[in-house]
Amino acid sequence: ARNWGPPPPPLPRTHAPNHKKSIAGQAERGKIKMTDDKKGSLELKLPAADDFHLHLRDGKVTGSCLKQMQGIERAIIMPNLVPPVTNSKQALAYRDRILRSLPKGKSFTPLMTLYLTDKTTPEIIKEAKATGHIYAVKLYPKGVTTNSDSGVTDIKNVYPALEAMAEVGMPLLIHGEVYTPDVDFFDREKVFIKEIMEPLVKKFSPKLKVVMEHITTKDAVEFVSRCGESVGATITPHHMLYNRNAIFNKGLCPHMFCLPILKREEHRKALVKAAVSGNPKFFAGTDSAPHPRHKKESACGCAGCYVGFASIPLYAETFEAEGALDKLATFLCVNGSKFYGLESFQKLKYKLTKAPWKVPATYELGDDVVVPLRAGQTIEWTLSEL
Repeated sequence: ARNWGPPPPPLPRTHAPNHKKSIAGQAERGKIKMTDDKKGSLELKLPAADDFHLHLRDGKVTGSCLKQMQGIERAIIMPNLVPPVTNSKQALAYRDRILRSLPKGKSFTPLMTLYLTDKTTPEIIKEAKATGHIYAVKLYPKGVTTNSDSGVTDIKNVYPALEAMAEVGMPLLIHGEVYTPDVDFFDREKVFIKEIMEPLVKKFSPKLKVVMEHITTKDAVEFVSRCGESVGATITPHHMLYNRNAIFNKGLCPHMFCLPILKREEHRKALVKAAVSGNPKFFAGTDSAPHPRHKKESACGCAGCYVGFASIPLYAETFEAEGALDKLATFLCVNGSKFYGLESFQKLKYKLTKAPWKVPATYELGDDVVVPLRAGQTIEWTLSEL
C-alpha cells in the first residue's frame, strides 16, 4: 500500500492563551481539580466519560477497539453493521458479543440502538424499549454513509415509528445529511437542516427527543441552539481540531476523510464555541470509525477517522486551547447523560496529565491494522487511571 504519510497537526486556534496561566486561574477559581507535580506537569482529574456516538464494528475488531479505548465507560453503539441491527433480537445479540469482547477487568456499558428503515414498525420500537438495553434509534438517509444502503428513503415513511418513539421515550439519532447529486458535498448538512430537520422538529418536538449527530457546520450549531430542550447534538474531537484543508495537505490524505466531511474554518470555530460554552445541548460523540488501512488507502477509500484510542486527550487539546478546561468534564461526563436521562459518573477515576506522547503509526484492528488520527505525531495530553 502507498505510504500516505501522517495527517497535518491541528490548525491554529482563534486565540492561543498562556495555557498554564489559564489552567492555573481556572483551578484557583475552583473550576477544575488540578495539581502541579514536582516536575511541573499539569494534571486534571475526571470521572469516567461517556461517548454518545461510537462504532465498535463486530468480531475481533470489537475487541481491538475496546482494548485501546481509555476513560470511556459507557457509549451509544452505532447499529450500521452488515446486516444492520434492525430489531431487538439482533441488538441484544450484538450487545452480548460486545460484552464478551471486553478485556478482563475493563468497565464498559454498551447502550444499544436500532437501525431505522422504511419497514420499522411501532411494534418494533415498543419491543426495543421494553428490553431495557436499547436506548435510541438511528436514522441514516439511504446511501449517505458507511453501510447506509438500508437507510430511510423518505422521512414520511417512518412517521409511525417516530410517533411510537415519542410515546415510549426513545430518542432519534440522525445522520443529518442529504444524499442527492444536485447538492454540493459540503452543503449536505445545511440542506438537510432546511429540508428535513426543521419540519421534523416542528412536527414531533418536544415529545420526541432528537440528537443531530456529529454536527459539522455553523448552521447546525445555530439550529440546535434555537430549538427547545428536546434537541441536542454531538460533536467529534476531529471536527473541532481540523478544517477541510487537512484532507488536502500536500496531496490527498485518506485518513482525514470522514462523513460528514470536515468543513471550512468558520464552521470549525462554531463547533468549538458551542462545545466549550457549557451549553447542555452539546455533548461528546466521537464517531470513532475504524477501517482497515488497506480500505482507507484505496482507489475509493472508506469514510471515517479512528479516534477512540485517545478521544479524551484529543478533546482536551481543544478545551485547553480555548481556556475552557473547566468545561471539559461537563461536556464529556454530564451533558449527554442528562439528555438521555442517565445518571452521570461522579467518582474521580482518571487523570489527564499535560504530557505529550507520540501516536503509533498503526493500531491492531482484529486481523488487520488501522491508522489512527495523528499517526506518527504527538497528542499533548496523556490519560491514566488514578
